[in-house]
Amino acid sequence: MKRSDLAILIPAFNESKTICSVIKKVEEYGIPIVIDDGSSDDTFVLAKNAGAIVIKHEINLGYDKTLNNGFIIALRNKFKYAITFDADDQHDHKIISSFINLLDKGNSVVCGVRQKKQRISEVLFSIYTNLRWGIKDPLCGMKGYSLNLYEDLGYFDSYNSVGTELLLFALKKNYKFNQVSISTKSREDLPRFGSSIKG
Repeated sequence: MKRSDLAILIPAFNESKTICSVIKKVEEYGIPIVIDDGSSDDTFVLAKNAGAIVIKHEINLGYDKTLNNGFIIALRNKFKYAITFDADDQHDHKIISSFINLLDKGNSVVCGVRQKKQRISEVLFSIYTNLRWGIKDPLCGMKGYSLNLYEDLGYFDSYNSVGTELLLFALKKNYKFNQVSISTKSREDLPRFGSSIKG
């Protein structure tokens, strides 16, 4: 996979402390696209100055609508793949190479698997999806996608599914998928988006 084939979608809300570091870490793997979800701090300016493609919502729309717009930009710019990556520097950027390798091998979706989940609701939902489809961590914020899969459904999310609708669509349609164990760091303050999707 060429670097120019991969969009790294980074939803961000008031992440001025970490956004530049995240962009610099991921840009060796693909093209960072930051979707600023109505931040009141300097996230937009800092991301722009760091060299990312940046779009800004005038008001806060939430996680799923933010990534919806990221996918639209990725498709418009003719990327072939996308990886979603948190703006708070919790994800280990080095694991991106494992996602790329699995996407190159024909997987339409690659799902990260965290060592520890944040809430009991996440644990219960993971038990359900693991029993039904073999997906261990559907709410992990780090996933990789073929944009052919995205085009097949036509959108990332339509009902605030906390980042799971496109994944579950792929499983129901028997697209090839795989999973990667990832390590996450704890953030010092509260998550900007819903805590159920962090990590």
